[in-house]
Amino acid sequence: MPLKSLWWRRAQLNCAPVYESTEHPLRIDYAEISLMGGRSDNQDRVAVAVSDHSALLVVMDGMGGHADGALAAETALKVIVDAFWQAPQPLLDPLGFLHLTIGRAHDAVVKIGVNVPMEHKPRATCAVCLIQQGACYWGHVGDSRIYLLRNGEILQRTRDHSHVEFLLREGVISQEQAQGHPMRNFVECCLGGELYVPEMAISGRIALHPNDVLLVCSDGLWSGLTDSELANSCRVGGVPLRQEIARLGEQAIAVLGGGSDNTTVAVARWIGNS
Repeated sequence: MPLKSLWWRRAQLNCAPVYESTEHPLRIDYAEISLMGGRSDNQDRVAVAVSDHSALLVVMDGMGGHADGALAAETALKVIVDAFWQAPQPLLDPLGFLHLTIGRAHDAVVKIGVNVPMEHKPRATCAVCLIQQGACYWGHVGDSRIYLLRNGEILQRTRDHSHVEFLLREGVISQEQAQGHPMRNFVECCLGGELYVPEMAISGRIALHPNDVLLVCSDGLWSGLTDSELANSCRVGGVPLRQEIARLGEQAIAVLGGGSDNTTVAVARWIGNS
């Protein structure tokens, strides 16, 4: 039987040892956290699912300005993780899987808010990363992010569906200005709300090198840290992953102080083929 791991705990740390199948060369180390931050409740949800063939990292951020943000996040997460376990692995069409399951997660969130006025409908942002056969694939909606870290650098990251990200991409503002921009938390698309499927960004196949790190997080983490701090985290030979992402989460919360958000991270290090 494949090893299954699925968690969405609040203010908890969890980590599993290296998982290595005797039949397939998936070898990863992984961990996840979800911290309350300066909020009165935690509307983030996180899951890590690992099988003989594939691994899935998911972070959902329930939008606090809308009713039932936590329910939106939990509903969307369950749809995606259930779809992962029901699919034959390794997935034949990883990009199709991401597109379809994120769309289904959106539909499920819309359904729970069908009788709610538009301004109060449940909503969530999401980031989903699939690892299999020496590569990763990802999809996201909103401003939950995925980073690919390699040798102390951010090799790639997702681009937020936000006005501030647009200004940054167009060179109107700098990275430093983006950190404190008054519209920093304004998200242009998300799961839930409108009936139509939101804009989603789906990557192509990204080949992994041994010891590459995939870090999936809510904005509560990245908004309190610099790119340099993230790039230099989770290095080989450092502390265990669960200690490292706990340190990052606590640092982000300390930087943002009373205005800090729920802070959630799922991380995996691809060790390489056996």
